[in-house]
Amino acid sequence: MPITREEILDRLRAVSLPNGRNLVEADLIRALQVDGGSVRFVIEAPNAEVARAMEPVRAAAQAIVAGLPGVEAASVVLTAHGPAAPPAKEPPSLKIGGHPKPQQGGPAKVSGVDRIIAVGSGKGGVGKSTVSSNLAVALAKQGRRVGLLDADIYGPSQPQMMGINKRPASPDGKTIIPLHSHGVTLMSIGFMMEEGKAVVWRGPMLMGALQQMLGQVEWGELDVLIVDLPPGTGDVQLTLCQRTELTGAIVVSTPQDVALLDARKALDMFKTLNTPVLGLIENMSTYVCPQCGHEAHLFGHGGVAAEADRLGVPFLGEIPLSLDVRLAGDAGRPVALGEGPVSDAYHALAKRLIDGGMG
Repeated sequence: MPITREEILDRLRAVSLPNGRNLVEADLIRALQVDGGSVRFVIEAPNAEVARAMEPVRAAAQAIVAGLPGVEAASVVLTAHGPAAPPAKEPPSLKIGGHPKPQQGGPAKVSGVDRIIAVGSGKGGVGKSTVSSNLAVALAKQGRRVGLLDADIYGPSQPQMMGINKRPASPDGKTIIPLHSHGVTLMSIGFMMEEGKAVVWRGPMLMGALQQMLGQVEWGELDVLIVDLPPGTGDVQLTLCQRTELTGAIVVSTPQDVALLDARKALDMFKTLNTPVLGLIENMSTYVCPQCGHEAHLFGHGGVAAEADRLGVPFLGEIPLSLDVRLAGDAGRPVALGEGPVSDAYHALAKRLIDGGMG
């Protein structure tokens, strides 16, 4: 059976652009012709400057199409819609951090964002950032327009977990153009710092940086913005809850008692700041041996569900403990992009939030 246009376009969705979108999504395919086993098409870049940087994309597209069953020859030409843009003037330097600006009135909305969900934890090491990135990806895969703000300013990990780390553009030294990865609009203080360089800031600079990343980033139109908070109950949490209109907060904990002690403090903080708690998540809940199938509860099991019941807050679900999570995070491809028990758990969590009108 001869190859069809639809089959070719479907495979070209796997060719990613530097901004995280794919060739088909960005509408760059032109003059697609299928003549028996011969396939020809044009990739049209917006200008000559962009076209010069897209040769690897052209080569990847040609290789993918040439490898399709029934394709005997593939020819892909790269062209530009218009002339090269004139050299732009160097925009003013974009600086992050500094004292926050005064804000009139109570908590404010973020322009274009329908809902904001903070993901917090009482202590570090419980997988809060992993939950944030995978929840964002799972929501995006279910059709939601999702943003992810890495507000863990002392330990930003989303650039690594989401597989992208470059400095965002700023046309005027004030507006910040966010990055995109795996269908998620993304901003992190990690994009603004030299690799390996510590953030040594006092509280006011933390608050100023958070204010900038919420108010100066061009988030666009989003159904939900996930905010990955630092662990604990400090300045960033206080600033976010007092200055921003939040839909609510999710608290992540592992099942053992020592983690639950700190999770209770996070819950009390959100209660004190009048931020609704959307629910608790038990992370690293169950480990299933990939060789023998034996199920083990390395950190205990059920403690978070019992705590949620005791406090009268929703229990949103359990996330299994798996080596795949660590490997996926290190590779910059969150486990929710694939298949398996952990991915299924994140998609069930996303569906529960959507069905509840929170995602």
